[in-house]
Amino acid sequence: MKRRHFLQTGIASALTLISVGTHGWFARTPAETMTASTRNPKRLIVIFLRGAVDGLNVVVPYREAAYYQARPTISIPQPGQNGGALDLDGQFGLHPALASILPLWQQGSLAFVHGSGSPDPTRSHFDAQDNMERGTPGMPTIHDGWMNRLLDSLSGHNPIQAVNVGDVTPKILSGRVPVATLALGRGAARPISLDQPQVGNVFDRLYRGNNRLSQAYREGRAARKALLADLDTEMKMANNGAPLPYGFASDAQRLAQIMNKDPRVALAFMAVGGWDTHVNQGASQGQLARNLEQLGKGLTTLQTTLGSTYAETTILVMSEFGRTVHENGDGGTDHGHGNVMWLLGGGVRGGKIYSEWRGLASDQLYQERDLAVTTDFRDVIAAVLERHLQLPDQKLSQILPNYQPPQRTLSVYG
Repeated sequence: MKRRHFLQTGIASALTLISVGTHGWFARTPAETMTASTRNPKRLIVIFLRGAVDGLNVVVPYREAAYYQARPTISIPQPGQNGGALDLDGQFGLHPALASILPLWQQGSLAFVHGSGSPDPTRSHFDAQDNMERGTPGMPTIHDGWMNRLLDSLSGHNPIQAVNVGDVTPKILSGRVPVATLALGRGAARPISLDQPQVGNVFDRLYRGNNRLSQAYREGRAARKALLADLDTEMKMANNGAPLPYGFASDAQRLAQIMNKDPRVALAFMAVGGWDTHVNQGASQGQLARNLEQLGKGLTTLQTTLGSTYAETTILVMSEFGRTVHENGDGGTDHGHGNVMWLLGGGVRGGKIYSEWRGLASDQLYQERDLAVTTDFRDVIAAVLERHLQLPDQKLSQILPNYQPPQRTLSVYG
């Protein structure tokens, strides 16, 4: 192997551990050590359901006759019936496949915001996800993600202050500030060439200077060392040495173990696909039910593994848009508009559905086909930033530019 190619391959392996972002790796000074005086104990985990989950079958408006008329084969029966929804408040019910998270609702640490979404009318997955991840619908000139801007506003910068669970840095975390990457499944601890001492030492000597490339290299190395150190103890203890199973629950458990062990990790992001149910969506059983069951198990795993850290954590679950009120001819649903956002955590005023519910009569629907958006998704994010992370107004305007908060902040925190 030629020396130049070897160097390029090695440095690329190291630098994939931090976010490229739209402004490059080098816009930031080396990470400073977080101290007790600057550390904010509050944590935020964002879980994005890519593909547009059907919110009307997640949180079911079972009192609406129009719901059952529009969905003759995929509706969720009323509570008490075979395969029926799990009653939440006498008006809405939870999909039975999500029975694992019902105790969180009953304990008051799970809430839903129904009729939430983006004011942008697009039905494109790519555009809608992009809008939500940038936090700036209607402003295509802003290219970084709102979680990266949030990271930039926090004090105590360190190499693993924000962690992306996945192989590619998503738009929501892209930007000026580097983030750490935790690979999915067993890949989280898979060795790379730089983990070999003889290789790592060579690169450490090559990039010990003060130029921007050297600084970026050292941040990447620091992030990987910190994550691997946190993972090592937990992986040795889990299942008597056997590897964890694939899937969302195992990745959620791994993330929770790191966050519970290392207070430097303040922000985290996970994405879960498989929610584009145009065909054979199913009702209480079927494609959507199977996905929701795995999601529910992952969320309960996340909550239980976080342990006492859960009290200082908010978990925000969101998706790019909802789905049509009427089922289509293939036993599924098409791209819609309004949806439901989920909030979990110790400080959440749970056991409640927050909604300006207008019903499902045709004259109340968006374009006479979709659940209307009555709560801007940024209202929910703003409530998390202000009430949970306790950020001042000037920082809120930096994280969500051109956003006008409602007169009353969404009261999802006690």
